[in-house]
Amino acid sequence: IYGLTKGQYSPTSEVGKVTKSTPMGSLDAPFNPVSLAIGAEASFVARTVDSDRKHLTEVLRQAADHQGTALVEIYQNCNIFNDGAFEVLKDKDQALEAVIRLEDGQPIRFGTDNAKGVVRNPATGDLEVVEVTAANEGRILVHDARNASPTTAFALSRLADPDTLHHTPIGVFRSAERPVYDTLMADQLDAAIDRSGKGDLGALLAGNDTWTVVG
Repeated sequence: IYGLTKGQYSPTSEVGKVTKSTPMGSLDAPFNPVSLAIGAEASFVARTVDSDRKHLTEVLRQAADHQGTALVEIYQNCNIFNDGAFEVLKDKDQALEAVIRLEDGQPIRFGTDNAKGVVRNPATGDLEVVEVTAANEGRILVHDARNASPTTAFALSRLADPDTLHHTPIGVFRSAERPVYDTLMADQLDAAIDRSGKGDLGALLAGNDTWTVVG
């Protein structure tokens, strides 16, 4: 969010965060960067943790290879102003129960012996975490990062609890393939040339689309 700061709160700070700029606690409701990016139709959106080098490297590689707008949220510790904020996700024992690892094409399960899973609530349509049983195992959501619709990716982004970080999805939420602006613009230019032949600057300047400049 910031570099070389002096401890002010940020748009992702939790309500009540005491900082030098909010000595009585911040009042703003924090936004979720992943939700914001998905809502803005970014075609690649992911989240990772700075201490997990392998995962971080893989996610950044996928983002760099993606054709289109990509955003990667990286949970990174600040040992001066926010030390230990992501310890739940970094501690091996706690992370086992807190981190929901998203893998394309795989059921969304986590916890000891994969005892927990993510299902869609049939009444509200929201996603929720449940203890996996024989009765609900068939309802466990299979992650589809390449789905053209952002609906489920957005719902997954809302699972993170900003206060405790429990049940926090990590990985690629969305990686949708679609034509990008550069390619579409090049195609338009090629099509225009094909229709009109070689460009004629003189004809353009002498054409009907003209302006009168008054001094």
